[in-house]
Amino acid sequence: MILIDAVSKRFKAPAPKASGLSGLAGVSALLRKREASWVEAVRNVSLTAADGRITGLLGPNGAGKTTTLRMLAGLFEPDHGRISVDGLPVTGQNPAALSRMGILGDAHGLYPRLTARENIIYFGRLQGMAREEAEDRAEVLSELLDLKKVIDRRADGFSQGERMKTALARALVHDPANIVLDEPTNGLDVLATRALREALRVLAREQGKCIVFSTHIMQEVEYLCDEVVVVARGTSVARGSVPELKQQAGCERFEDAFVALAFPESTPEAA
Repeated sequence: MILIDAVSKRFKAPAPKASGLSGLAGVSALLRKREASWVEAVRNVSLTAADGRITGLLGPNGAGKTTTLRMLAGLFEPDHGRISVDGLPVTGQNPAALSRMGILGDAHGLYPRLTARENIIYFGRLQGMAREEAEDRAEVLSELLDLKKVIDRRADGFSQGERMKTALARALVHDPANIVLDEPTNGLDVLATRALREALRVLAREQGKCIVFSTHIMQEVEYLCDEVVVVARGTSVARGSVPELKQQAGCERFEDAFVALAFPESTPEAA
């Protein structure tokens, strides 16, 4: 189970250039700019993801999805709120909590001179697995993710789909209970997208994994998600199943429901 409870995060913007004003007026203007030079990337986002279910973090580009997942991955601390995995706090880069997750970020970062198999086994060893155990796990994952044809090829020259599947196998090598993916289908063709969706369904429905993934693609959410958290302007604005969100927005089409929930100012009623 993954819990993200009312987290917020802001970043300091680059220092502004001098305005051209001189004297006290120039100093005052620069100080005002510096006081306002903070970007609030995430503001009060909450999410609860259960085992055996797929939870989607749905929002437009720039909504705060990646920042939220990076906090979940322990890459930086939230300014406010709390994050836990299977009851263990993530704060302080807690190894016990982080080891409970398999994380596929927005950059796959394979070692190009290693084969897919070697990439997977290497990360298994980093997770403390014995070589034989990591080798067996690589074989299982090559079957699950349809990597048989490329498992012993160097990663240099892989297609986007092959890189994604190898990176996902690497994230799953230690058989984590929780899986976190940041917009995993970006740049994938139709066949690679279908294969990934089917793998996620198997991992959740048959293996009982807790899966959280971010996306801005409506069809993915409708096809995969048991629960959806809608994020807009850094804030979680709605949550529920796809039918519940359509009912909440009073819309028959999920795309219309998403727009109504994420951008209520754009609906005809708001005009």
